[in-house]
Amino acid sequence: MAAILILPCVFFLFLITGKNHYIPIEIFGPKEVAATTTNGIPDTIYHTVGDFSLTDQYGREVTSKTFDNKTYVADFFFATCQTICPKMTSELHYIQEKFERDPDLLIISHTVNPEHDSVTVLFDYANKNEAKKDKWYFVTGDKKQIYDLARNSYFITAMPGNGGANDFIHSEKMVLIDKDKRIRGYYDGTDHADMERLIDEIQVLKLEYKDKASK
Repeated sequence: MAAILILPCVFFLFLITGKNHYIPIEIFGPKEVAATTTNGIPDTIYHTVGDFSLTDQYGREVTSKTFDNKTYVADFFFATCQTICPKMTSELHYIQEKFERDPDLLIISHTVNPEHDSVTVLFDYANKNEAKKDKWYFVTGDKKQIYDLARNSYFITAMPGNGGANDFIHSEKMVLIDKDKRIRGYYDGTDHADMERLIDEIQVLKLEYKDKASK
């Protein structure tokens, strides 16, 4: 009887005091073998989100440096969308609430219709959806740059395009980016269960970086 009672306690203590008690999540995108090695094992160079310069709902410049040493969630939407975008925005609001007090987690929503979605439009849209300043960025800017980011940095779509007048991207995907600007997950922004998976994997990343900092 004593053994039956003690074993669960020992197991629990092992879980809370041990290290690496999580399953690492995948790193997405192209990768290559580096010339350098760690303990004789060749290092891997992973794809990272490229540099960008866009404008947020307050008219401020937002660049890749805004997200230095931050974990963030990215999506692509447009303000007049009446299909998937309202649901995606609602789910991002849920993510914002879950991590409201966590300064290391940010959100960025890129408009795919920058000709219409001006700073003023994005400001109204952000207010309507209770976006917190310096937590959730709604960004607009040059269409070619935004579409290049969607295709070649976040890999939101495999469909070709040049960001021209007849090019249009519409996707339910949300992307989780780690503090090293690597892609760590894709999620269906219209599926609440997938948002719970996103929350879990954000927590895994927090443990991953905590482990790194302790070494």
